[in-house]
Amino acid sequence: MVKKILSVALCAIVLIFIYAPILLLVLYSFDNSTVIDLNKFNFSFDLYKDLFRDEEIMGILFNTIWLALVAAALSTILGTAGAIGIFYSRKKVSKPLQAVSQIPVINAEIVTAISLALLFSMIMLYRTYFSLIIGHMVLCTPFVILSILPKLKQMDSNTYEAALDLGASPTQALFKVVIPQIFTGILSGFMLSVTLSLDDYIVTAFTKPKTFDTISTYVYNAVKNGTNSSTPALRALSAIIFIVMIAVLLALNLRARKPKQEANKR
Repeated sequence: MVKKILSVALCAIVLIFIYAPILLLVLYSFDNSTVIDLNKFNFSFDLYKDLFRDEEIMGILFNTIWLALVAAALSTILGTAGAIGIFYSRKKVSKPLQAVSQIPVINAEIVTAISLALLFSMIMLYRTYFSLIIGHMVLCTPFVILSILPKLKQMDSNTYEAALDLGASPTQALFKVVIPQIFTGILSGFMLSVTLSLDDYIVTAFTKPKTFDTISTYVYNAVKNGTNSSTPALRALSAIIFIVMIAVLLALNLRARKPKQEANKR
């Protein structure tokens, strides 16, 4: 009984430690004060009104979403192909490939950003949309591979060969047999890539065109300068992003539970 109470208390403390600052931000997105004052709270929707009226922030939000979706889609395609290739390769080849694919995960992001900046400077593509998208793909693709490989390992490795023996072409076997079985991993990898791209600052700052801004670079510059009148409205934007991501995750989890519940009923 004591152990159960302690474990619940520990989980509650950890969750409060993680989510209390975010919940505080959501709460004060309904406060129109320029500076957050814990002793005062003026309930208002003014920050949300200012947010949607601000053409600059709306343009930057579009840039961020566009970049995240493009980078996530390309990373998911590349990561899916890489994960399948690693899984069906011989052990002597698959293990080194898997280890190399995870270097960007354990490597410091600043090292990745500087190395990309040097590479694109050498090939005269520094600070272009190409360098920006490739930079985000380098960041996201390893996480897609990490999301898909466990699903491939759960799958019967003989399924693909069985489909070929039954007359399916390699392309048909891939898209009609393998992909459906690992689709949840692909979707998880895509959502994780979107989140990583939306959140990234370092790689974006080193690879983006000078006239292009994302939410992360815009927020950094706004806080650094301290003179931007749009800064309070960013609280509303952050609250919206948090609520949308929570809603998407809940929807995905509920969708994943339905097949399991139906299978249990049968």
